[in-house]
Amino acid sequence: MPVPLIQQYRVTSYILKQILRGRKRYPLVLMLEPLFRCNLSCAGCGKIEHPEAILDKHLTVDECLSAVDECGAPVVSIAGGEPFLLKELDQIVEGIIRRKKFVYLCTNGLLLKKHLEDFTPSPYLTFSVHLDGNRERHDAIVCRQGVFDLAVDAIKTAHKKGFRVTINSTLYEGVTAREAAEFFDFAMGLGIEGITVAPGFSYERASQQEVFLQRNASKELFRNIFKLAKDRKWKFNHTNLYLDFLAGNQLYQCTPWGNPTRNIFGWQRPCYLLEDGSYAPSFMELIEKTEWEKYGVGCNPKCSQCMLHSGFEPSAVNDMIKHPLKALWLFLSGPRTDGPMAADFPSVSCNRETAEGRERKVEPPAGG
Repeated sequence: MPVPLIQQYRVTSYILKQILRGRKRYPLVLMLEPLFRCNLSCAGCGKIEHPEAILDKHLTVDECLSAVDECGAPVVSIAGGEPFLLKELDQIVEGIIRRKKFVYLCTNGLLLKKHLEDFTPSPYLTFSVHLDGNRERHDAIVCRQGVFDLAVDAIKTAHKKGFRVTINSTLYEGVTAREAAEFFDFAMGLGIEGITVAPGFSYERASQQEVFLQRNASKELFRNIFKLAKDRKWKFNHTNLYLDFLAGNQLYQCTPWGNPTRNIFGWQRPCYLLEDGSYAPSFMELIEKTEWEKYGVGCNPKCSQCMLHSGFEPSAVNDMIKHPLKALWLFLSGPRTDGPMAADFPSVSCNRETAEGRERKVEPPAGG
């Protein structure tokens, strides 16, 4: 995983402390959404479809930092909307870094270059810039020409100034493995730290539902992408177990409490991706009073096609801690790209404990 050793050490230490304390449900990344407003209207986004009265709202600096303290996760992802539309963004980032938390500031890149002077390079701060493929595909997804070039220019400038920079790439219907591979080659040539990648989640509010990949198609696509990975210097901001999951080789139930979301409405149930209309007033109430058994693949039809890292990377992290030899084998061998895929959860209502039990019984790959 291409992240600084200090971040790997802090996150691993945090996880081990939670395990020693016997905590079954604990957060890894706080998804902090200070606002929903954006300066783009992307085809696959559900946030900007809220009415103007909602888009005008935002969290205060104190509310953001209180959420960071309340949650306690070692990593904070500031998303939106477009965070750079928030005037107090630098104060929020400064407060999080002061708490020795690692910040991933998600942005479409349009305002990044303009505001770089508001920030200081730090191992605790990473700019995560959205690029959903090559120039033609990205500009089509964000529904505006020229965005790709502006984002790439901002990435290059931030990198030159000494900032940590990653790319957050979502794959949609129609992308081919070769096209994705060529884009990953280009992205790594920008000097970025790594790539976060996943198939898009079909937000109910999104204006163009036809852009989303289905679960089986996603697995086939990632297998074909990884077949092209030999001798390429791609760096992904994921565990190798999550990448193997994308290739259809691991059976994971999602871990929605791993990346809890705090936004203008409160603590969102059940996760960053899915709104069920219910919000908790506190983090503890989110953890203790959410009916988690109602959500997950095979438990809720809205979850049936999801493979996004916000839900499944925490599951892969848990598996890595429990089965370090399997994780080591995948680190050395990479995701398997042929042979049968792991059987998925049935598309019927399920008991989450049963589903998680099935997940634990999955056999490691040969040699692991």
